[in-house]
Amino acid sequence: MPTAVTHFKTNIYECLEALPRYTLDQLYKEPATCLAIFRLLPSLARQFVMSLLFTQPINSPVNLTKSDLRLWVKNEEAALTKFDEALEKLSKLSIMTIDQYGYIQMNSEFRERFRDCLTGGGSHQSFGVPCKKPASDRPDIAFLDRHAMKQWEEILHFMVGTESMSQPSAAVLKVVTRAKLMKEGKDKLVITNKGFQFLLQDVNTQVWAFLIQYLDIADELLQMNVVEVLNFFFMLGSLELGMDYSVKGLTDTQKQLLDDLANFGLAYRRKKGSSRYYPTRLATTLTSGNSAVVSSAVSSSASTTTGEDGATEQGFIIVETNYKLYAYTESKLQISVLRLFCELQTRFANMVYALITRDSVRKALKHGITASQIISYLSSHAHPQMKKRIPLLPPTVVDQIRLWEIERNRLEATEGYLYKEFRNQGDYEMVLKYATNHGFVIWFNERKRMFSVTEEGHEHVRSYIKKKIAQRKTNGGGGSGVGTPNHQNNGSPSILEFLDIEDERKQRIGW
Repeated sequence: MPTAVTHFKTNIYECLEALPRYTLDQLYKEPATCLAIFRLLPSLARQFVMSLLFTQPINSPVNLTKSDLRLWVKNEEAALTKFDEALEKLSKLSIMTIDQYGYIQMNSEFRERFRDCLTGGGSHQSFGVPCKKPASDRPDIAFLDRHAMKQWEEILHFMVGTESMSQPSAAVLKVVTRAKLMKEGKDKLVITNKGFQFLLQDVNTQVWAFLIQYLDIADELLQMNVVEVLNFFFMLGSLELGMDYSVKGLTDTQKQLLDDLANFGLAYRRKKGSSRYYPTRLATTLTSGNSAVVSSAVSSSASTTTGEDGATEQGFIIVETNYKLYAYTESKLQISVLRLFCELQTRFANMVYALITRDSVRKALKHGITASQIISYLSSHAHPQMKKRIPLLPPTVVDQIRLWEIERNRLEATEGYLYKEFRNQGDYEMVLKYATNHGFVIWFNERKRMFSVTEEGHEHVRSYIKKKIAQRKTNGGGGSGVGTPNHQNNGSPSILEFLDIEDERKQRIGW
């Protein structure tokens, strides 16, 4: 069966834009949050904010209209498009809105707190509370990078099913199942197409996607305050790497949150009840917008200790026209990913030899991984020598992977209800017309007087038939001679008889 890749949120913009105005106003009470959101804005939107931030008193409107702001950009299509996008982004985040008179209004809460952030005003502790005396055994940056990569890769290893890996924390399990990155298999959780799509993202995008999904369970399952959780995420993005911070000033929600983030690799604590915590590079670069720096810096620190091949970040896969694959890597994670759609043949000190076969690709397809995702993974991790070739991947291999997917997707199964044994053409056409007009029909056969409807449409069609029968009985015409779903009988009961039988059966078995 073909499996569509369901969209999942990887961008904090989507999460923030979905929040109500009241929640955004609560978020803007923290200067660190205002700074983090400002950093995430498009460059033109940042320019508008900075230009208007100090021009008027805080409680006074900005006496500018949208037309006035448009004069600040070039009168070109590309520039005007960026202008509209910038204003739309600011409006959705309730930073700037246009009032009933057409004037630009800046959110007063955002304006005041962002001013405090830039000028150092206020008595807030929005940017964390540094410990007055550094710990004598304070971990260095290299240690924090190794800790971050170890904790984060444990999650990825679990997703790809690496053997001998311990089960992650309960919070991780809730996130991967709730986000449908993994699903229940025969005896364990297995990766889904969304999970494989997740693996294809850069580290910064992965972390934000994970945190956004965590935000959902924090609100619904853990009963955490969404504002406190988001404020803590943004605060971490403003902290200094290598510094130790005190838990003093954190709310109970944020202290609980800190334990989970330590399991994700975003923070380090020597023990659960420690009064100090250390943000890792995964946390301090959350709002930097430079995912390449995150990935390369963390990976290089990890590879210094583990000895894993540094070429992994640049590309390590060579694919030949005979479906042989050579992966120049020592990374257990990348080898586990390859195992999802390849048959591993031989493993050397710094290289893995594998085959792309029909069975291995079909196994991946069965787990929901698509041909496009496999090809995308091979392309994005291609060895530098492969990138000198045009096309990048051998066309025979690419075409065959797609053909194997098409071969498996020739039939599509859809659950539904079959209606048959109509005694006359008029009844068949009447019911079929109703089901077709409402979009319930999956398949029909005129000659055999049969059609099937979706599960959602079954109750509607059933109610329609009952209504028609009641009308005929009222008019003295008796029951209609129509057979119905999944029912065969030599006497061919009428539609009324069948529905009565069905209702009686449901009551008997306790539906």
